[in-house]
Amino acid sequence: MKVLMFGWEFPPHISGGLGTACYGLTKAMAKQNLEIIFVVPRAWGDEDQRSVQILGANNVKVKVERYFFSPSEVDKTKDIQYVEIESALIPYVSTEEYYNIVNNKIEAKQQFQKHGYSQELGTLEFKGGYSDSLLHEVASYAYIAGQIADQFDFDIIHAHDWLTYDAGIAAKNISGKPLVVHVHATEFDRSGQNVNQYVYDIERRGMHAADRVITVSNLTKNIAINHYGVSAEKVTTVYNGVEAIDNKKQTVFEKKMGDKIVTFLGRITYQKGPEYFLEAAAKVLQRKKNVKFVMAGSGDMLEKMMWRAAELGISQNFYFTGFLRGDDVIHMLSISDVYVMPSVSEPFGISPLEAMRSNVPVIISKQSGVSEILQHAIKVDFWDVDAMADAIYGIISYDGLQEIFQEQGKAEVDTINWDSAAAQIKTIYSETISK
Repeated sequence: MKVLMFGWEFPPHISGGLGTACYGLTKAMAKQNLEIIFVVPRAWGDEDQRSVQILGANNVKVKVERYFFSPSEVDKTKDIQYVEIESALIPYVSTEEYYNIVNNKIEAKQQFQKHGYSQELGTLEFKGGYSDSLLHEVASYAYIAGQIADQFDFDIIHAHDWLTYDAGIAAKNISGKPLVVHVHATEFDRSGQNVNQYVYDIERRGMHAADRVITVSNLTKNIAINHYGVSAEKVTTVYNGVEAIDNKKQTVFEKKMGDKIVTFLGRITYQKGPEYFLEAAAKVLQRKKNVKFVMAGSGDMLEKMMWRAAELGISQNFYFTGFLRGDDVIHMLSISDVYVMPSVSEPFGISPLEAMRSNVPVIISKQSGVSEILQHAIKVDFWDVDAMADAIYGIISYDGLQEIFQEQGKAEVDTINWDSAAAQIKTIYSETISK
């Protein structure tokens, strides 16, 4: 069975859990005799292609008509390329500018003065990642997806998260092949009730156009049904897994200090609840001084968290590492005594599994999908910083408690792998194709 799969990132070039999930899943799917063409906006050339064929949208040649404009009022210092294909693609403008242009094309064209035109066969530029030109790249990606679907042979289409849903729809429209969309997160997870309507519309369009919808937890399944109006019959929960780790690599790192280390690892954004981790840290430090707290990650709340740590007077015991990947993640977890995931809304959450794999006790929010399957983890409401602080204090103060969670957690996580997820997805493919 051949699968045309659309993702947004793939190791070693990843910025979050989506790339990690796609990597683990595709490797397991290869064991199921599934042949995968994995498309990303930008291929760097050093991706691991032992299990999949990587295809970069930035390398696909398409016919485009380029109009060159000089902004009359907005920014006189730069030119804008208006690429006419099946949608308005305007590189080098901000997300807000792009949103305004695609929703009000007539007004936008009045803002720019045309001074050139060319028709050519070439490639479109993709920065990859999550830059200011994200919406532009999502639209470009969808157009390229149609070209790819016309050039390759495959049996089914699989699109990961909202960034690729329009690409999946375009491929389905060209090929007539069935579409499966994989919901790793929703706009309600990322933004609470203050959803970005543009992103929500893409998500809803993708879920309704799909022949089957895969969600990473029942929590996410309920959101798809209740907030997006998706028929319950076509939604299936497939839990994520975690890859086994080389024991030799894990034992390379040793803790160099006597203080206990409590770690938060994830994007420093509203969804991940970093402020609750910080408030709980302050409460723990009132009772126990020889503790170091680490916030590993990056995001729009990073500066706010730094200021808050200073206000609470805990900066001396609180460290910000920036974004970590690969061996740096393994290193950080291997020297941690407790891992905390206080997410406000977490569709699944692979990082607690990675921590348990490294023999680290975990504390997770009840508002996470992974809490549906974990038994040997302490679960608290994300907002209950007193309960969170008590749980942290208990684990770092009582060796026996820490050892129980280390042993039982490691045994449990060893049974949660990508092979099970891949087998379920293969069944979903077969059922979808047969219909």
